[in-house]
Amino acid sequence: MTKINFSSFGQTPIDEDEKQGLIPSINTLEELNMWEHENIIEARKWALNSRVFQLNDIFDVEFLLKLHEKMFNKVWKWAGQFRTSGKNIGCDAYQIRTELKNLYNDANYWLEHQTYSTPQIALVFHHRLVKIHLFANGNGRHARLVADLYY
Repeated sequence: MTKINFSSFGQTPIDEDEKQGLIPSINTLEELNMWEHENIIEARKWALNSRVFQLNDIFDVEFLLKLHEKMFNKVWKWAGQFRTSGKNIGCDAYQIRTELKNLYNDANYWLEHQTYSTPQIALVFHHRLVKIHLFANGNGRHARLVADLYY
């Protein structure tokens, strides 16, 4: 079997244990991108068209996990699960829940005190999600969809 480099410039490297979570048989980065793209389209339709959530659900851990699962469940076995490995970006894996709780507290404060406009909250929330780096893969795409849903 050919060893595939699943990361390209600007992407977070996927470690060998995480690669074991790959569901379909994929041989190239291009194939991986295609599989993920198709899965994300389905998740986006699920989230935008069915309105399966309330706006304040975005500030809920279970919703964020479910959204990531919907976005990558046909590609990665660990879709919808917080990462357990260290990355070149983000907090330590054991700090994810704490950092996410801090972000939720901040977001609720922003809403309650009208600190920022809706677009500004979406932007800052997106930035902070990416900075925490919840998942082994798909953090930027996940955070962009969350911001879209909020806005």
